[in-house]
Amino acid sequence: MSYDEVIGDEIEDPVQNQVTTSTSGITKQLTRDPFLERTIEKINDFCYYLRQFIHQTTYFGCKITKFFVNTQIFLQNIWSIQKKVVILQPQKEKDNELWTIITRRMQQVRAKKFLGQHFLTDLSVAQKIAETTLKGQSDEVQSTTEKVRVLEIGPGMGVLTQFLLKNPNIQLTAIEIDRESVAYLREWYPELNLVEGDFLKLDLDQLFPEGEFNVIGNYPYNISSQIFFKVLDYKDRIPVCSGMIQKEVAERLASKPGNKAYGILSVLLQAYYDIEYLFTVHEHVFNPPPKVKSAVIRMTRNKRRRLDCDEALFKTIVKTAFNQRRKQMRNSLKSLVEREKTASLKEKSLITNERLEWFLTRRPEQLSVEEFVELTNLIENERNQDIL
Repeated sequence: MSYDEVIGDEIEDPVQNQVTTSTSGITKQLTRDPFLERTIEKINDFCYYLRQFIHQTTYFGCKITKFFVNTQIFLQNIWSIQKKVVILQPQKEKDNELWTIITRRMQQVRAKKFLGQHFLTDLSVAQKIAETTLKGQSDEVQSTTEKVRVLEIGPGMGVLTQFLLKNPNIQLTAIEIDRESVAYLREWYPELNLVEGDFLKLDLDQLFPEGEFNVIGNYPYNISSQIFFKVLDYKDRIPVCSGMIQKEVAERLASKPGNKAYGILSVLLQAYYDIEYLFTVHEHVFNPPPKVKSAVIRMTRNKRRRLDCDEALFKTIVKTAFNQRRKQMRNSLKSLVEREKTASLKEKSLITNERLEWFLTRRPEQLSVEEFVELTNLIENERNQDIL
């Protein structure tokens, strides 16, 4: 029987494992070949696994490709710092110059622990900090041709500096003590008026012979209090001081009477400045990350030009009182009140001034700036009476 004779409708017989074909009334049974079936089954399995392998390879290939694309974008962002984009050109004469530029871009300033350096890496945070220095001064600047003079303390690698330089209303001067940072800033920000030195030892009257200037910075944690004490010395020339400090210190500066954070800096700075706690900055946006959170504050000079008391004595009383903050001020301020007789301070105070006695039964964190001013006048009067 020829091949053409067996072509027809196929009927499977599951019992006999045979295929019956019929054509024109002629019936023929064909027995299946087991070896052929196993071969076809294995080929089918092989095709299935091959298809799965190709699928997985394509998936991971896409992931790997995406990784290299993101890496290339990251490197291009590094190479284009301050909008100085490096264009890769295949010409041989440009290879050496290109390599030099890339090498310099990749160099980083090492953060030095003894200087309290933690470099900010988040540009959005840096931009927000830069915007804090012109509070209430933008309208005044726009109405005149003069720019606001701003002194940046510790610019590091210029993450904050770049936004200050872009502001057309700011005339920027920066002071940096780290020689490595100074070299970096002079390389990439040649237009910056940069002073190499220690801010705490700097004669600000020589740097700014006349007029006002603002202060801003990502302040080193280990000297932030000393920086603010120096700002107080120039309070009549510094209308705005803003920047980032340790969160605990920021809370202390902005704290109100009655809080545990209320202390020496709170009283002395709030006597002359209105202090705003603006926002918190987390550790992961620094390199290296600090062990504590940071915060951004702004201090704006208030309308109080002078205190209604002896300012030197006021400062001494505040510092002496908070040196023993858990005790009543009768004990901590005992040495500041002159006495003629051997009577106790309590007896002397009750005789001369009941208001002074009321203050001396309080703890320092319970007194506002105005009450410290009143206390200073009472103690000064008490001392004067003893002299008389």
